[in-house]
Amino acid sequence: MYSLLQHIDAPDDLRKLSLTDLPKVSDELRDYIITEVKEKEGHIKSSLGVVELTIALHYSLNTPHDVLIWDVGHQAYGHKILTGRRKDFPTNRVKGGISGFPRPAESIYDAFAVGHSSTSISAIMGAAIADKAQGNTNKHVAVIGDGALTGGMAFEALNNLGTSDLDVLIILNENGYSIDQNIGALKNKGALKAYFQSLNLNYHGIEDGHNSVELANTIKKLVNQSGPKVLHIRTERGKGYPEKQKSTALASPPRYQDVFGHTLLELAKDNNKIVGITPAMITGSSLDVMQKEMPSRIFDTGITEQHAVTLSAGMASKGLVPYCTIYSTFLQRAYDQIVHDVALQNLPVVFCIDRAGLVGADGATHHGVFDIAFLRSVPNIIIASPINEIAFRNLLYTAQFTNSPIAIRYPRGNGVLTDWQTPFDQLEIGKGVTINEGKKVAVLSIGPVGNRVIEATEVLQKEGINIGHYDMQFAKPIDEALLKDILNKYDSIITIEDGVITGGFGSAVLEFMSENGYQNKLKRLGVPDQFIEHGTRDELFELVGIDTPGIIKTVKALY
Repeated sequence: MYSLLQHIDAPDDLRKLSLTDLPKVSDELRDYIITEVKEKEGHIKSSLGVVELTIALHYSLNTPHDVLIWDVGHQAYGHKILTGRRKDFPTNRVKGGISGFPRPAESIYDAFAVGHSSTSISAIMGAAIADKAQGNTNKHVAVIGDGALTGGMAFEALNNLGTSDLDVLIILNENGYSIDQNIGALKNKGALKAYFQSLNLNYHGIEDGHNSVELANTIKKLVNQSGPKVLHIRTERGKGYPEKQKSTALASPPRYQDVFGHTLLELAKDNNKIVGITPAMITGSSLDVMQKEMPSRIFDTGITEQHAVTLSAGMASKGLVPYCTIYSTFLQRAYDQIVHDVALQNLPVVFCIDRAGLVGADGATHHGVFDIAFLRSVPNIIIASPINEIAFRNLLYTAQFTNSPIAIRYPRGNGVLTDWQTPFDQLEIGKGVTINEGKKVAVLSIGPVGNRVIEATEVLQKEGINIGHYDMQFAKPIDEALLKDILNKYDSIITIEDGVITGGFGSAVLEFMSENGYQNKLKRLGVPDQFIEHGTRDELFELVGIDTPGIIKTVKALY
């Protein structure tokens, strides 16, 4: 079926073909990607848009000797297939299989680890400087696209690159999208050309980014020219892939993202100061629900987490109630803005931390496991996580009445309740909830992982083991009164969180115990001090011991 592709196990095999063979290779590679990914989750559209570019790059360059770095690494499926991983590609994003993103540990053709946006220009500059210092004569190419040029880091790097004499080629793949449609002023060809030229970057443009022959010839010519330059191409994201109609029906139980979207709209109808802000995550976070009815109150800033946070701070300083919605793994990129622009001024920004915890197949670059730990040390911030959809709605409702910044973290995926659209209750900040009382051992949970504890409790009860279970709800401020009661009643304490153990919720309990002289046994469950690879959420929960059997095992060891 794949008369040419089946013989390509490395770029050297590709280079043995004639230029006129490249369009056929493109057709076969595109079909192979669609065939292998269409029934799975994956970033298929981004990779399909750069099929011809990927082939042209490996045909024209001497990879891996020449350095090729991909921005927004989900464009790199074709790259992986052409660089010796075709036979392994069916394991893409599967536990124990290849990663969905470039990983140097996986292949010498993956020059730099990429999962977040806007890093490629800085990285390729660093590589080029290092090679030049060591007398190496290899080529350096970065591919930036899928909206990554809206990120401030990319602009910073371009500004720096324009002052250098580095023989670096930046390829801008313009497809009109990031996660959603691109926003920003630099959208037309004339503006981009003028911008690049103003930075002393030699500009070249190709209208048809799907012409593999023209791309190969142009790339070959440009990499042999001295100085920094830009090749601007236009491609069609998802080329060859049939559009699927997005279902508007709510699942039962619903996704946390949809609970957020519908609840925020409900709140905004009663409070005209509520606005939604997100850096390029309108549909993924379900802010599109509110956008459809109140477009003037939703702000998509592009891939600009730092800007989104400070924009929210500016809004809060003038009396608006901003719900700043960012995936946990991307909120890391705005840490200074959280500290300096929000917390220091004690501005009531509501951080809606989506995709918190282990996210699954996207793997180490996207697991949102650090937010409790990196936020807990910041003064003025409230940190909360709901156990279910009703608790989530109540936290979102309560957040509008706080006079301090508040972070509400929630996972990717479905909740546990079918009847969740209940009237709102305003919660007491820092107050935990008793789920179950027992003897000897108490489990303190925060967030939806508490539902695994409920399952474990039911199994243990059938075996005559009755444990306490407390949904603490808040990692900061922690419910000290409830903690004292628990520590005075139980011999052993287990904390559990879908986040890193180091500095997380369990650490807050440990600190409280140390400061107040408690000597109870304490076992902290969560993500250990290592990066966790990709797999399903259930597989990863089992891996780190926060699945139901893992909780049961830990309880029995202490009971």
